[in-house]
Amino acid sequence: MLVVHRKSKGKPNGKKPAPEEKKLYLEPEYTKSRITDFEFKELVMLPREIDLNEWLASNTTTFFHHINLQYSTISEFCTGESCQTMAVCNTQYYWYDERGKKIKCTAPQYVDFVMSSVQKLVTDEDVFPTKYGKEFPNSFESLVKKICKYLFHVLAHIYSSHFKETLALELHGHLNTLYTHFILFIREFNLVDPKETTIMDDLTEVLCSSSGSSSNGSGNGSSNSAGAQNHVKER
Repeated sequence: MLVVHRKSKGKPNGKKPAPEEKKLYLEPEYTKSRITDFEFKELVMLPREIDLNEWLASNTTTFFHHINLQYSTISEFCTGESCQTMAVCNTQYYWYDERGKKIKCTAPQYVDFVMSSVQKLVTDEDVFPTKYGKEFPNSFESLVKKICKYLFHVLAHIYSSHFKETLALELHGHLNTLYTHFILFIREFNLVDPKETTIMDDLTEVLCSSSGSSSNGSGNGSSNSAGAQNHVKER
């Protein structure tokens, strides 16, 4: 459920609101940093004679491990005090337990929920089978979509709240490369609703346009971002 709270454009005393904080990760000197110039659009495409579910399983598991590793590099800076909510720009995410109960939690708690639940799924032989002849469950694609949505939240939080630390560690090239690869993968197989990733459309446009990727229905990201500046969203 999405709850939108509108903020007034001006304060009661007539003063203008504080200007929006500049997004450091959009600076050209940083967006051009990659660890490879490989054409990821070709890399994510389903190879001939490879089963779709096998391809989704292999890539999803790999992205889980890489995103978990990327987050671990800044985890000491992502604390209950510094990140009291799982926030990305103007959006706040909530965790929902197995009973569907909405849980407000800190960013490190949210990430722990994500990584623990995904770890449980990718190591479950009934969900991600590794033995020959074992069939994937009928719900496999929907589970992959759920996993990818949560992994996107983690990546977006790193950019939104911990890019300075990533920059200080000189790992922004790794982060940009991972983000580009991941976004092109989920777009190739329509694994995440474009509305879910709109919040990072400005970055996606910069990083993925140089990777031969079209906007894929999210070309209006700049106008969406401008219109969302005075909104606080909850998910």
